Amino acid sequence: MEQKNGSSLTGFILLGFSDRPQLELVLFVVLLVFYIFTLLGNTAIIALSHLDPHLHTPMYFFLCNLSFLDLCYTTSIVPQFLVNLRGSDKSISFGGCVVQLYISLGLGCTECILLGVMAFDRCVAVCRPLHYTVIMHPRLCTLMASASWFIGFANSLLQTVLVFLLPLCGRNRLDHFLCEVPPLLKLACIDTTMNESELFFVSVIILLIPVALIMFSYGWIIRAILRVKSAAGQRKAFGTCGSHLTVVTLFYGTAIYAYLQPSNNYSQDQGKFISLFYTIITPMINPLIYTLRNKDVKGAMKKVLWTDYDSR
Repeated sequence: MEQKNGSSLTGFILLGFSDRPQLELVLFVVLLVFYIFTLLGNTAIIALSHLDPHLHTPMYFFLCNLSFLDLCYTTSIVPQFLVNLRGSDKSISFGGCVVQLYISLGLGCTECILLGVMAFDRCVAVCRPLHYTVIMHPRLCTLMASASWFIGFANSLLQTVLVFLLPLCGRNRLDHFLCEVPPLLKLACIDTTMNESELFFVSVIILLIPVALIMFSYGWIIRAILRVKSAAGQRKAFGTCGSHLTVVTLFYGTAIYAYLQPSNNYSQDQGKFISLFYTIITPMINPLIYTLRNKDVKGAMKKVLWTDYDSR
């Protein structure tokens, strides 16, 4: 009997936005620009954090992790997407789809957890400033960052194995621009209720527990800020946390919409546009949000640029 599961497929067709040829051209230009800015912005943050000793703090250690994560995240998706947008060949190999799903999902889950860890870091910085360096010592920071990466990729391995064990019966036309779990489940030729329930349960843990930690942390942060008597001190504290809260709202809002709604309410077109936000747009604006009003980063950038200029 001929095998009709995923392993018999040579690849998938990523339909993406092929039903909107004019939109594909616009998306190609916009995403190429976004991708370049993502590479430049996140690379700049990583370089500055290593070059300036004043940025060797827990906050910038986690920010470096986030920037590196965003670089890998967009690179696992955008190059393939750009090739598909500009060419008539919309295919991706079976192995390429497996790798893309595993890496992009692992990085996405890691970011979910890492943003929660960063909220805890901000909470300690605002609520216990005198004990900040004692509580957030390097060993603890490394442990929390490592745990984020381990949990993220362990969950990704589980989801990747489960989704590609499903029989696809020769179906290979994926109505998306990347290999992602919800559209892949739609290709299965058997009832996927159990898989959807498992995905929903894990998504609640990966998404909502960090959100709860973030809300709890910001409750303490707001309480501490309101005790500050000077208006300048309150503005500084709100500025420190405002950038992180903006990133959290953009990332979690779109990810929760994609993974925590019933499948019968899931519009594939809406899903594609929502995926653009948390896979491409958010990693691009993260460097801008974190550095636009950050005096430490601006000072480090001026110092590095002036040092380079003077050395000439």
